[in-house]
Amino acid sequence: MNQTTTNDKYSLAERLKRVKKTRWIRFSIVALLYIGWTIWLNNYYVLFGLLLLIDIYLTQYIPWGWWKTSKNPVVRTVMEWVDAIVYALVLVYFIFIFVFQNYQIPSSSLEKSLLVGDFLLVSKMSYGPRVPNTPLHFPLAQHTIPLLNTKSYIEWPQWDYHRLKGFGPVKRNDIVVFNFPAGDTVAVKQPNPDYYTLCFLEGREAVNRNKALYGDIIYRPVDRRENYVKRCVGLPGDTFSIVNNDIYIDGVKQPRPKNMQLNYLVRTNGRYLGNNDFEKWGISVEDRVPIDVSSLNARMNLESWGLLPNPDGSMNPVYELPLTQAMIDMMKKDPSIEQIVGEPGFFGGQTYPLVRSNTWTRSDYGPVWIPKKGATLKLTLENLPIYERPIRNYEHNDLQVRDGKIYINGKETDSYTFKMDYYMMLGDNRDNSADSRFWGLVPEDHVVGKPLFVWLSIDKDRSWFDGHIRWNRLFRPVSSL
Repeated sequence: MNQTTTNDKYSLAERLKRVKKTRWIRFSIVALLYIGWTIWLNNYYVLFGLLLLIDIYLTQYIPWGWWKTSKNPVVRTVMEWVDAIVYALVLVYFIFIFVFQNYQIPSSSLEKSLLVGDFLLVSKMSYGPRVPNTPLHFPLAQHTIPLLNTKSYIEWPQWDYHRLKGFGPVKRNDIVVFNFPAGDTVAVKQPNPDYYTLCFLEGREAVNRNKALYGDIIYRPVDRRENYVKRCVGLPGDTFSIVNNDIYIDGVKQPRPKNMQLNYLVRTNGRYLGNNDFEKWGISVEDRVPIDVSSLNARMNLESWGLLPNPDGSMNPVYELPLTQAMIDMMKKDPSIEQIVGEPGFFGGQTYPLVRSNTWTRSDYGPVWIPKKGATLKLTLENLPIYERPIRNYEHNDLQVRDGKIYINGKETDSYTFKMDYYMMLGDNRDNSADSRFWGLVPEDHVVGKPLFVWLSIDKDRSWFDGHIRWNRLFRPVSSL
């Protein structure tokens, strides 16, 4: 008869007397670690988990290892695998939540600093790991389980925001991974552009009612929103602005990132550019955009931007290309390049805040004061559109405007004290980046972590035998790129 079966006849006191000294020692070590972790979490509901530890190590009311004494070898083999998988999933869960996370660069918003196909190791300890808002979720799935197409998390329980102690705060020019702020509300069939932009363009009622086109409108907790990566260019308390693509903080011009790219219109001497040209300059396939110079509207626009036709009325090939200053200097030495003109800033579309009166562009933006925790801002009907989403959506207040007056949680007011720090996040590939200029400020509770290094880099434009793996980027610190 095995020990589990024999234990059934013993009282609690007798069970504890029969526990070997080594099991007491193991329990004490595990219990102390568990209590320390609970204090770190600042969530004492987790202490109920001690009851499981007590039973596993001491009382053994639940036959946790019943399968080990099974006479059926198939049962023992299967349960050994199940046991190993469960332990692995628990370990992955804790590492993923509190220590490290893998992140793949999906878009070109940070080129040439981070490239499409870069795989990053993201440290959650850098800024302090967050206690998960949705603790019950499937590991390694952000919000949807692949293939099954179902939510990867259970909505209850949901814990309030709490960040554990990290190595330091977010600094200016840090590259940061964060949850997409405007991803709190999602039109399932059209997640891009975001829900708020869809409502601005099409009307809220049209988006909410047309399920055939937009699908269900769902809410996602903070930690289940899409992960984005950008460069932090504005800190809490800063007054941020962009003038002619240059960033100003409190009126002081800031240095441009060394790999900053802008879109340019490039005219050749009549020669069409080939693959060798683009590879020489480091321009990916998806960034090679030829302009249809046969279109009358296109030619009129090109002429208004300084790209003039030939004396006979013909127009040489023109390309829209994202370029760094170093790439421009290289192209100017090429005899086939006749003219390089900066793309107009208004090409970027509607900027944040989404109001008809907003005249800011991607190249001339602000000024915007970035909220700081504990700081009080005087609210007006003019600046309210900038801070409406932080006050209502991120800090969960009831905000209304009635008869030209502002009401927060039912009380008329002309000021607001912020509960969190906020940041401005921009891409280095400025004209090909969906960032704070288009969807607003990033709250501190959305910050995930800091990328440490590139552990793998795949160039989708090349074959396995022609540079598919970018070996020179492997294990490169992000700070060095």
